[in-house]
Amino acid sequence: MTLDPVMSAARTRRLIDDLRAKPAETTWIEFKENNADVQLIGKLISALSNAARLADQHFAYIIWGVRDGDHAVAGTTFEPSTRKEKGQPLEMWIANHLSPGIEFRFEEVDHDGQRLILLTIPAAATAPVEFDRTAYLRIGSATPRLSDHPERLRALWAKLQPYAWETGLAAQFLTGDEILARLDYTVYFDLTGQPLPDNRQGIFDKLITDQLIQRDVGDHWNITNLGAILFAKRLSDFGPSVARKAVRFVAYDGAGRADTVTHRQDGQRGYAAGFQGLVDYIDGLLPRNEHIGTAFRQERPLYPSIAIRELIANALIHQDMTITGAGPLIELFADRMEITNPGKPLISPERFLDSPPRSRNEALASLMRRMRLCEEQGTGIDKVISAVELHQLPPPDFRLEGEAVRVVFFAPRRFAEMTPEERLRACLQHAALKHESGGKMTNASLRERLGIDPRNASQASVIIRQALDTQIIRPADPDHPRAGYVPFWA
Repeated sequence: MTLDPVMSAARTRRLIDDLRAKPAETTWIEFKENNADVQLIGKLISALSNAARLADQHFAYIIWGVRDGDHAVAGTTFEPSTRKEKGQPLEMWIANHLSPGIEFRFEEVDHDGQRLILLTIPAAATAPVEFDRTAYLRIGSATPRLSDHPERLRALWAKLQPYAWETGLAAQFLTGDEILARLDYTVYFDLTGQPLPDNRQGIFDKLITDQLIQRDVGDHWNITNLGAILFAKRLSDFGPSVARKAVRFVAYDGAGRADTVTHRQDGQRGYAAGFQGLVDYIDGLLPRNEHIGTAFRQERPLYPSIAIRELIANALIHQDMTITGAGPLIELFADRMEITNPGKPLISPERFLDSPPRSRNEALASLMRRMRLCEEQGTGIDKVISAVELHQLPPPDFRLEGEAVRVVFFAPRRFAEMTPEERLRACLQHAALKHESGGKMTNASLRERLGIDPRNASQASVIIRQALDTQIIRPADPDHPRAGYVPFWA
């Protein structure tokens, strides 16, 4: 998140004046004149970051050059940009002693001829911030260890649990014109089915309601991460935590990543603003099969559109936004499509179909469902598997790949060309889909799913026996073998 230097200085001056006007007991602000003890600074960063989260603030602040008692501007000789600690730049040394890492920032500003230093400290997001393996807290003018105050530690953890990346700030201190220039607000009103207000205040009121923007100091505005990631006209207008979440698409002319790249596109627009364009772009690149209908020939893509749309939406919604430098990746190979999103899943991949849906990004997911960019909660994977079965495609593979989830979506292949693992996975997914719809898998239904000729019913029987042996399915009623089969978790 960056500001134009002139705008940054103006905002900093206004912010400092607002902070000076706060009550003396405010726990997330500290005033210093020239005290630059590095150990004290490290402890204060931990304490103020934790205190800011407890106070529901996005940031905490230390200001050098302001007297602690009366908050009068006195100026400072503190030079964080040139200060070194044990041979390292001050910022680097402090950062190496903080856990988890946070992006604090020193800023120098001229305030009516007096030199001030503002240190901006993000509020704790995922865990209490520690300095040298100890978490601190601000109570009055004291900086005690957080562990010495168990009631406040419990309160802090309670605040951290519902913290969402969407509520963070992607841009600050923007004018109204800049808000309208950076966000594709017309798409927001179109997708949410709301009439476009005929005045600026009406537009801003709606954006505030959906937590896309919020007020800043001095009649200026902030754009939240949610607003930027969904409706940015250019994601590059925002800082790395947003810009690097752009969707990447790569197409190869073969079956491996060593093959020639034929198409590459890095998303520029927010997820909602660019979603339909991305889906259309991919659809235009997909090979097609000729389908002969009752009256004429039709060309259909190899992959069902609803499945692609839902898998892309799932990748956007369920990624771990706190993983820096990584966003959703879509790769198209000659024989498959792979969709990868950063972050370990909150539920096991083999239970995607039946487990109650959980998302790290509830506000993002809710708004995308409201805009009909994805299916209702809990039905998306059902739609994917149903479409795959209707087109008799190999079963998709939901994998955990290190710190990411990857869905592999395969091009059409006949039953004889499927691997033994794919046949078993198809059996499990089919049994799960039947169970979720209130039915049971049978030999006949599995034959239909896999395109097995009725004369070769024994092939389906072999798969069912193997699935029973590996315990991924079980009889629906052990006393009545013809009752069908259900997934192991049913």
